[in-house]
Amino acid sequence: MTALRFSLADVEVAHDKWGANCGPAALAAVCGLTLDQVRSHLNGFTAKGYTNPTMMFRALDSLGVAWQRRSDSRWPDHGLARIQWEGPWTAPGVPIRARYRHTHWVGSWHSSRNGVGIFDVNAMNSGGWIALRDWERITVPWILQECVPRASGTWHITHAIEVP
Repeated sequence: MTALRFSLADVEVAHDKWGANCGPAALAAVCGLTLDQVRSHLNGFTAKGYTNPTMMFRALDSLGVAWQRRSDSRWPDHGLARIQWEGPWTAPGVPIRARYRHTHWVGSWHSSRNGVGIFDVNAMNSGGWIALRDWERITVPWILQECVPRASGTWHITHAIEVP
């Protein structure tokens, strides 16, 4: 697990100042950087307010970070995962672009002793890194209720990125 170089107060300031959210926070957490250190590497973020997969790949390259996209959708041992919240927007026939508005970036870390840990910017009150079971049981329901009210309650990983 990478020690965070930012606090809840830093997240709040960066959110108010330039719109920092899950993408920049997950990137900073996994890379051991501050939010301001990743900001200039997320080209287009300020205008769009979100981080799509291409932006994340380019940010990792710009930072000079080694990375590899997993061929499966398992949690990375140490890296980033893009979550797709499922709902009417994931139904057959709905344009793929509609899904993009209902995604979320998290960090992932696997320990043979403790299992999978998740960094979620919404868990900063608990230090940011929490056990997968707690993320699934506490954080996900809260996110869906507060931010994605039409979600079905299910989700899947669309992009898994190893950051050794």
